[in-house]
Amino acid sequence: MHKRGEMKSFIHRATELTPEIILAPAENRFIISGKSAPEDVRGLYYPVVEWMEAFAAEVRSGNNYTDSSPLRLKLDLEYFNSSSAEFLLDVLNFMRDLNNEGVPVDVEWHYDEEDVDLREAGEDLSLLCELTFRYCPKTR
Repeated sequence: MHKRGEMKSFIHRATELTPEIILAPAENRFIISGKSAPEDVRGLYYPVVEWMEAFAAEVRSGNNYTDSSPLRLKLDLEYFNSSSAEFLLDVLNFMRDLNNEGVPVDVEWHYDEEDVDLREAGEDLSLLCELTFRYCPKTR
């Protein structure tokens, strides 16, 4: 069985139009946060999708996530465009596939409590990827 964290982390620092992306298996930190409206959406998200493919293969070869310590993805986006949504769905589909294979997965959807549209966007993504999200409203 592989130990959690043998795979290198993937980190993208936030810019004005791109989110912070932290994919750190050793710390069980999988976070996408901020604004996602990149000019080159493929340039930003293809490396993330490639990383997720390799990570999913590693998890399949030795899963040590448990119900008390699940694979936790925190999505805390203040805005994302439709192109970003497609790639977020790709990431979520990797999580769904792992979950369907017995890996405990916890998706947290953080949103401003007054932003009904962002809450609904999370609900839409949850339905599309067939994963249950935990909704975490943020107060101002």
